[in-house]
Amino acid sequence: MSHTLHPLRKQRLQRSELAVPASNPTMIEKAAAGPADYVFLDLEDAVAPPEKEQARKNAIEALNDIDWAGLGKTVSVRINGLDTHYMYRDVVDVMEQAGDRVHTLLVPKVGVPADLYMVEAMVNQIEQGCGLTTRVGLEALIETALGMANVEAIAQFAGQGQGRLEALHFGVADYAASLRARTTNIGGLNPDYPGDQWHAAISRMVVACRAYGLRAIDGPFGDFSDPEGYKAGAKRAAALGCEGKWAIHPSQVALANEVFSPPEAEVTRARRILEELRKAEAEGRGAASLDGKMIDAASEKMANNVLVLADAIAAKT
Repeated sequence: MSHTLHPLRKQRLQRSELAVPASNPTMIEKAAAGPADYVFLDLEDAVAPPEKEQARKNAIEALNDIDWAGLGKTVSVRINGLDTHYMYRDVVDVMEQAGDRVHTLLVPKVGVPADLYMVEAMVNQIEQGCGLTTRVGLEALIETALGMANVEAIAQFAGQGQGRLEALHFGVADYAASLRARTTNIGGLNPDYPGDQWHAAISRMVVACRAYGLRAIDGPFGDFSDPEGYKAGAKRAAALGCEGKWAIHPSQVALANEVFSPPEAEVTRARRILEELRKAEAEGRGAASLDGKMIDAASEKMANNVLVLADAIAAKT
């Protein structure tokens, strides 16, 4: 193991992340009462330009009026991109008026570490100026060719000092558009491609996340009338190391929670692995066997990953 280590910066349960347009207060209320671990109030793509200002007001009102933490949820706000004139007012108004209620800000289309530096500097100053004591985290959407080309540097930005970055998300739709990929399918398999078209991109993002202590979250699956397709995509993302996935429709939340929750048999086996390794350790052995298979220190790490997640789910329920 290298002497350079970047432990997980912030543990949050993020199996399902429901995207909610902040222009629709009714949808916000339903999201708060629903089963999603995470809800992000969207000020960006889901909101038309004439509705941006009202959506921002709706988001601030919802942050202040709803007890998100009491409902077992993390609440985030997706601000507008740095290339728009909406972004600065999103950060200023949300932080000044609800900075002690929002948990994270989701920054779209991050291309270089300086994009995050700008948002972080603004959040730092507003927290200090307003005397806020709740530390707001940042999450970044990797959804452009530039962002993926710099994903390691963006993740490494988190490992420096007391940065706020907690997670990276893969935004498949804008990423496909940025690459000029020949597809109009959001998140599903492409029949013209032999395998998963986004395997390499998600894997690269996950490696960057795990190297620098960030959570890795898969993005949307556009066809909400195809639950099996959604589950298949979620399983592929989970196999690569993602710990959650977006839901663009409430019906997808339960699917994400199911896929990213360890089955009871897996939790039981994880506990048995730790028990057998403790016995082996007491006998001076570094490895052991369980059900005819060798287990060792690497098995212990994998088992602990399962149990940390299982404990977080149990604490929520």
